[in-house]
Amino acid sequence: MVVFNYNPVSAVNYKKKSKAQNSSSDSDISSSESRGSSPDCSTPDRRKLKLKNSFTKMLASLERRSSSNSNDEYDEDDDENDDVDDENDDEMHAKTVEKTLTKVIEEKTEADDNANDDIDDIWASQSPEYQPATPTYIKSQFGKDITTIKNKQKALKSTAYTCLEDEPLPNLPTRPIAPFSRSAFGGSKILMNCHPCSAEEYDGLEFESRFESGNLAKAVMITQTYYELHLRSDLYTSRSKQWFYFRVRRTRKNVIYRFSIVNLVKSDSLYNDGMRPLMYSTINAKQTREGWRRCGTNIAYYRNDDDTPTGEEEDENSSYTLTFNIEFQHDNDTVYFAHSYPYTYSDLQDYLMSIQKDPVKSKFCKLRLLCRSLAGNNVYYLTVTAPVADEEAMRKKKAIVVSARVHPSETPASWMMKGLMDFITGDTLAAKRLRHRFIFKLIPMLNPDGVIVGNTRNSLTGKDLNRQYRTVIRETYPSIWYTKAMVKRLIDEYKVVLYCDMHAHSRKHNIFVYGCENKRNPEKKLTEQVFPLMLHKNVADKFSFESCKFKVQRSKEGTGRIVVWMLGITNSYTIEASFGGSSLGSRKGTHFNTADYEHMGRAFCETLLDYGDDTPNKVKKMAKHMKQIKKIRKREKREKKALKLKKMAEQGCIIDEKLKVKRTGKSVS
Repeated sequence: MVVFNYNPVSAVNYKKKSKAQNSSSDSDISSSESRGSSPDCSTPDRRKLKLKNSFTKMLASLERRSSSNSNDEYDEDDDENDDVDDENDDEMHAKTVEKTLTKVIEEKTEADDNANDDIDDIWASQSPEYQPATPTYIKSQFGKDITTIKNKQKALKSTAYTCLEDEPLPNLPTRPIAPFSRSAFGGSKILMNCHPCSAEEYDGLEFESRFESGNLAKAVMITQTYYELHLRSDLYTSRSKQWFYFRVRRTRKNVIYRFSIVNLVKSDSLYNDGMRPLMYSTINAKQTREGWRRCGTNIAYYRNDDDTPTGEEEDENSSYTLTFNIEFQHDNDTVYFAHSYPYTYSDLQDYLMSIQKDPVKSKFCKLRLLCRSLAGNNVYYLTVTAPVADEEAMRKKKAIVVSARVHPSETPASWMMKGLMDFITGDTLAAKRLRHRFIFKLIPMLNPDGVIVGNTRNSLTGKDLNRQYRTVIRETYPSIWYTKAMVKRLIDEYKVVLYCDMHAHSRKHNIFVYGCENKRNPEKKLTEQVFPLMLHKNVADKFSFESCKFKVQRSKEGTGRIVVWMLGITNSYTIEASFGGSSLGSRKGTHFNTADYEHMGRAFCETLLDYGDDTPNKVKKMAKHMKQIKKIRKREKREKKALKLKKMAEQGCIIDEKLKVKRTGKSVS
């Protein structure tokens, strides 16, 4: 029996509104709707008709030229075959990337120059520091004005809180939940009926996912205690089914239920290596102040038997199941389940507003609008630095760029970003030294549309934004286009010493980085590995230097890490935090929680302070780190060579055995 069914065909059923959007504004800002939106919610076309045709041609041309594709569900900004790549191939890939990017940049310089006026408007010193998204009039294709409806209540605030297992959570505020059905202001006002059974027909568990960042498409009751669950793919795609976040009501205590999420697409998962789902009980939150905790027993992750493809099509067409038992502690509880600790767009807005309202922090923190997303949501960037008297002193400062949540489901990235922002806006001596030495440009959520609607990987274009950093199409990927423009502008005005894009990883333990190897410049050789090594020394029980990789691959040429590296920033990284936990030191075999992710953000800042210190003692330590890195890399090369020889020997043995069998067969016949 189908007991819940919600699978929207477009983003207009996911329109988000927050309290901040009630603020009035003198300007009437039009939001851009994504492809596939219903006609009555479309925005006015302020461009000439002929631009539409040229835009379509440009998009098709760019997609043909790009060798990277977001269809690869197993691609998490890493390559499982990195360890067996030939060094000459790596260098060839790097040169190919450099040539391709240079060609694209040269061809589109004119397009970038034409847009400089818009960038200057956004970054002008007189522009407002913080203007929340406001209700606007949206014209339909018939020229009529459609007013936005009043705000609904925000999603449950408890999504932003967690604690260690069996540890009470202090000061947990409560917030009621209402149906959350909008990805931006405006759009459809109709809420479809997602519960086909009446109360008389069905008295089992009640499922719901129509709230911010929620994802559950269908729930099917097989028995009174066994439910098959189906996730919704990313909007405008048929791919990317990993993130789940849903609510269950009408629970019964002392009953063992079994949930099976049956349409996952990744062939491997940390659920096979001890990771457990997350659960939040509202009754426990009120009574014992408990937050999110790990749950589930008898957990398994496997390929579905009814998928019977052959050959190369197996990975593309196969589906997988995550199944686990759960026993509720209370009758009639309201319980939430999630793949990882949720961090919503509303959580971010609340946090940024608290910084802006703080009389001390607002003196050295400037919150500005980078751009608006396709659905009209604000994409913010935060500038953190100590104010100085003259512009010349400001020019001497070095710049740091950090971004997060380009992939909506990777919530650990937001928690790391929160830890980083907490630290550099704090009152400690280390934070003050960082603000005096650096200019921080922070973009905490690059893909707010995807976060709001509960996507796993893509934006409302149906594309992976972390493959679009070569784009010259501002209208389709605004947050990426303006981020790259901001980095270019910083390079012209300051020395940018580090760029880092924060992510999460579903198949590896620990926290680690991917960087870009500087093979062709002898002076910079291995210098990109110094910062990760120092980070490992500061948090050795969470950060694994051995898991870090520094390859430049053709398939990653559209990522922020490689594109920014090609702009001339040596220390260009992607930092990956495991959804699971650590396999290092005293933390071996334990799950990460939000406190761990936030601690990683603070450790990132502390390492920056050490890395940027130019005192003689620090210089000596830097030279020592370089020697250590050389030893580590030499050892790795020996191990790789030995492994390769071992594999060749094993393959030779197998071949010999096959030949023996064939010879035996011939002699017998």
